[in-house]
Amino acid sequence: MKKAILIIQCPDQKGIVAQVSKFLYSYEGNILEVDQHVDENLGMFFMRAAWELDSFSLEKDEIAARFKEEVGDRFQMEFKLHFNFPKPRMAIFVSKLSHCLFDILGRHYAGQLEVDIPLVVSNHPNLKQVVEAFGIPFHHIPITSETKAAAEANQLGLMKANQIDFVVLARYMQILSAEFIQHFPNRIINIHHSFLPAFVGAKPYHAAFERGVKIIGATAHYVTEELDAGPIIEQEVARVRHHNTIAELVQIGQDVEKVVLSKAIKYHLDRKVMPINNKTVIFY
Repeated sequence: MKKAILIIQCPDQKGIVAQVSKFLYSYEGNILEVDQHVDENLGMFFMRAAWELDSFSLEKDEIAARFKEEVGDRFQMEFKLHFNFPKPRMAIFVSKLSHCLFDILGRHYAGQLEVDIPLVVSNHPNLKQVVEAFGIPFHHIPITSETKAAAEANQLGLMKANQIDFVVLARYMQILSAEFIQHFPNRIINIHHSFLPAFVGAKPYHAAFERGVKIIGATAHYVTEELDAGPIIEQEVARVRHHNTIAELVQIGQDVEKVVLSKAIKYHLDRKVMPINNKTVIFY
């Protein structure tokens, strides 16, 4: 089914939902989903509306201008219009850990993610065979402190050549530069342990084990220039017991990580995430 998705934010005021619905009805739009939220602290209204295009009497290229003229200007709206076709194009960045990558590729193969994956980029060659088994090109770009700038230039060239819409860091163990991030504002999704920054370093699960933690988890967020501090998309936790070994903590944590990351990707693909300052409104 071809559908359009309208994402709106504006000062909160009376009549917004009625006028948006009236606009869609007047052009024979069959509304599929409507969600709205009012942030009382900011005095802002947020809305997501999705409708079928087959019966809609406006042409695809006419919708935004007509909506702005008839509704948007009246309510001082900032809005974006999206369509579920063609599919967004997603690049996956990965290092050596495979659990998040396997989960994404498996869901994509099963048709659970409406997205194209033109390539996978890695700073290590370890997962080349896995990726190519799914019929996806694998690009190994080694990175050292001396070659980081050139490597990122290479990566950005690949993003442009493949018309990438957004990037997923599936346990990519490199810090992206500000320049790279600026090419994809709120379009780079990262996954990390929920107990960061409390347990930093290469072995956070070992540190968690030493502290005898009772829950572990993961956080998916958009990447900003401030490390691990971008707008949060999804979080989940799992309880652990005193008898769990370090290996079991790692396994439990990785299970949570891959589910949280895949949920975040799905929300992003469905246009259900609205970044506001350094927070998000999520229309589940």
